Amino acid sequence: MCRNIHTLHNFEPAATSDEVHAAALQYVRKIAGTTKPSKANQAAFEQAVHEIAHITQHLLDDLVATTPPKNREEEAAKAHARAVRSGRYATA
Repeated sequence: MCRNIHTLHNFEPAATSDEVHAAALQYVRKIAGTTKPSKANQAAFEQAVHEIAHITQHLLDDLVATTPPKNREEEAAKAHARAVRSGRYATA
């Protein structure tokens, strides 16, 4: 599940609130051990996602980068090339 959490710091443009929320959701899913909580746990699950997204945004806002920001498209292309080389994706 956590493979979907990507580095959000030091990118241009900066991480969106949707990206921060998606990372928080993946984290809570991993910790809870479920992708969909029961009705009894729904409120706690959603509250955890909200709080983790909130504190994650604060963390990203407060981090100081010592290197120039990375380009999202270039990094995505590099990751895809690594996946193809490792055999995770077939070349077509």
